[in-house]
Amino acid sequence: MGSRKAFSTGVVPIEGTFHLGVQGTVSARHLPDLNASPFFSTAGRQYRYDYSTAKVKGWLKLHYVPTTWHQARMRCHAEGAVLASPLNASFLHAMTTMMSTNISTTKCGVLSGIHAIFYEGVYSSLEGIPLSRIPVRWAPDEPHYNEDNESCLLLLPNGDMAVINTSDVYPYICYKKKTKNVLTGCGTYDSNYHLEPRIGSCYKFHNTCLTWHKAYMTCAGEGGHLAIINSAIEAEALKELYAKYPSNTINCRYKDSAMIGFLDWTQDSVWLTIHGETLQKAGYSSWSNGAPDNATRGNLGQQCGAILRTGLLNDVWCAAVPFAFICEKSPDSLLFDNDLDYI
Repeated sequence: MGSRKAFSTGVVPIEGTFHLGVQGTVSARHLPDLNASPFFSTAGRQYRYDYSTAKVKGWLKLHYVPTTWHQARMRCHAEGAVLASPLNASFLHAMTTMMSTNISTTKCGVLSGIHAIFYEGVYSSLEGIPLSRIPVRWAPDEPHYNEDNESCLLLLPNGDMAVINTSDVYPYICYKKKTKNVLTGCGTYDSNYHLEPRIGSCYKFHNTCLTWHKAYMTCAGEGGHLAIINSAIEAEALKELYAKYPSNTINCRYKDSAMIGFLDWTQDSVWLTIHGETLQKAGYSSWSNGAPDNATRGNLGQQCGAILRTGLLNDVWCAAVPFAFICEKSPDSLLFDNDLDYI
């Protein structure tokens, strides 16, 4: 049997700045109705522990690991944010200040959300603000086009902008606009996460299908991970969650398998969770009849893991074929250290 899932959570009045928590053995009698009772509003609060308050009516987060424009946009979206753009003087100041305090990482610039992806030369921010309404200051010899796909703008540390290729990799900043959304008992503003009292984890079923690796990134961006089954009880809980999404609500071809957090890492038929445990050690290894069968699709084998509607395990294709998927997160995964002091 794998290790028990860590569980810690608590109750906070909406006007409060602290919460009292419970920790340890999960018991229904210890658990408040966290999905019915919000922690607190975003008013006057931080968004999540990895975002910083900025004077742009919201929060910013610098992603240090360079990536392409499309991947940056997707990661910010998964975090409930948007790829930041210097929309006005306040945004420009906030973004360049964040860059200056991390200059070893950002000395070559950060990706912005200003792009001309849809039509060459027609630039706008991801919020839809046209370039003509954004106070862009071009770097010397810019805008200069050297090759195809140069349709994204890079923000340099001095506040200048340059045109880059969509395949170029740079750090980037995500922006979350301040709203009056409510932080739920799952420690997130995403109301689609629900606490499972039998387990102590929160789960979200994604019926907008993605390939396995994009699903992995999406769960990580939401502060969680693709679900890992540690017991028959947890398998039953995910089976019940799946049942809430009949076939007509799932927007892809394969509607009876939902991807979760295990795979054949080295393609040698050794199935491990994304945290590196064998299925047996994790606590659940009940395959459906005939699985894993590594059915081929062209030159693609089935090296990624899924759960069937029956609660049994199945193998699916990692790439090219999208599936529904289930994310799991701890209720405290996005909270601040000073919040955790009260748990």
